[in-house]
Formats: sequence, C-alpha cells, structure tokens
Amino acid sequence: MITRRNFFKTLLAGSAGILSLPLLGFYEGSKFHFAQVSYAGGNWDPRPRDYKRLMSALELRTSVVASYDRKVVGLSDPDLFNYPMLYLAGDEAFTPFADEDRRRLRKFLKLGGTLLVDDATGSENSPFDAQIREELALIIPESPLQRLSRESVVFKSFYLLYSASGRKIISPYLEGVTFSDEDRTAVIYCRNDLGGAWAEDEFGKWEFECVPGGESQRELAFRLGINIILYALTGNYKKDQIHVPFIKRRQLL
Repeated sequence: MITRRNFFKTLLAGSAGILSLPLLGFYEGSKFHFAQVSYAGGNWDPRPRDYKRLMSALELRTSVVASYDRKVVGLSDPDLFNYPMLYLAGDEAFTPFADEDRRRLRKFLKLGGTLLVDDATGSENSPFDAQIREELALIIPESPLQRLSRESVVFKSFYLLYSASGRKIISPYLEGVTFSDEDRTAVIYCRNDLGGAWAEDEFGKWEFECVPGGESQRELAFRLGINIILYALTGNYKKDQIHVPFIKRRQLL
C-alpha cells in the first residue's frame, strides 16, 4: 500500500535519479526491521534483548513504524538486501568472513545500505575491534575507517548530538566509512557498546548500568541509535543547516 510517507520518500529518491536499497527494503514490509548479522565463531549476539526498547523508542519518538520482531541474517542470506540497515555486534574475535560474503556485504553498502558495527566489550583494543577492522579493510580497501566529524549528519538526523554514547564511554567519537563519490557514510562504528545501553533483562529492567554517566548516558545512547536509523533511512538530506533550530527543540524533550 502506498502511504504518504512512502510517496514522499520515493519522490526524494526519484529526484536523485535512483531508487536506493534503503527505500526498497523499507517499503516492502512497510515497517523498519532491526536486522542483525549472524556470523561464524565468536559471539554475534552479545545483547539478545537490545533491540526491543530501541524499536519502542523509535516508534514513540518518530514517525517510523517499527517491527518488534528482530530479523537475523547471515551475509549469504538472500534477504540481506531487503533491509536498509544491518547491525553487527560482538565481544570476541570471530571466524574471518568468506570472500563471497565480503563481496555481498560490499554490494549491500554500495547499493545504499548502512552497516552499524557495535563493539560490545566496553574495552580498549578488544579482539573484536581488531577483527572487524581487518574485515572492513578487506571489504572496502579504498575507504578506510575514519573518525566522524561532529558535523556529520549522523549527529543531527533527528537529535542534535555532539558525541557517541553507549554502556561505557570508550571513545567519545564514532568512526565510519564514507564513500567520497557519494558523500555518504555507509559504515558506522561505535566502540561504546550501544546495545548494552539499550538492553533489558527478562523482567523488562535495564540489564546493565551505564558508566560513568548513568541514565542520562543511556538516554543519549537511545538518541544516537534513533539518529543512526534515521540516517540509514534518509541519508544526507539534512546536511544543510535549515533543520538545526527544530532539532535543538528536541534536546528539551
């Protein structure tokens, strides 16, 4: 069914001369699905309940209709290209990706998809960190991970943010892979265990404390998660500053 939102976003895509992968994936199911990458070795699911509260916040705070059913996809899964954003988390080293899986992930990113990588260890120089850096260097050798500027649209796609949050503050900044020919950040890497800040236990209580900032730090982690999802769905359309006064109002909410 074509809704007003679908029509508007399709119109935006058409004006750019392309129908991007995020649009295709988002509208097939009419809901945003939290799609998480599974992989061999290591621990691909360190925070099994992290997505539930995030999807609730996304739906309550924005106009995005969210699904509360997580989709688990492998890099060889035919459904890989049905989602605008993939979430890849871990807290251990893992088995290197197969060459074909690397090619498929590269294709996903080049077609307009966004990959959010989350180091769940909450520590410096973790085995997961070393492994994922190796993989990204093989998948996108021409575009290395770099620190994202505070001026990145990721920090102002919905809320106006100034740094990266999470369960711990290992790094106050995000890293990303930006395709210079598209001016689009396709990979967003957070080392602060975002999922740990979102996660609830089986009783609906927070599973982990956020250190050192407590509940205000958790709130910023939710805001960052929402920003990243909105960025995956809309890209750089807010790069101009016309929206900043409206975004600033949300800081008071």
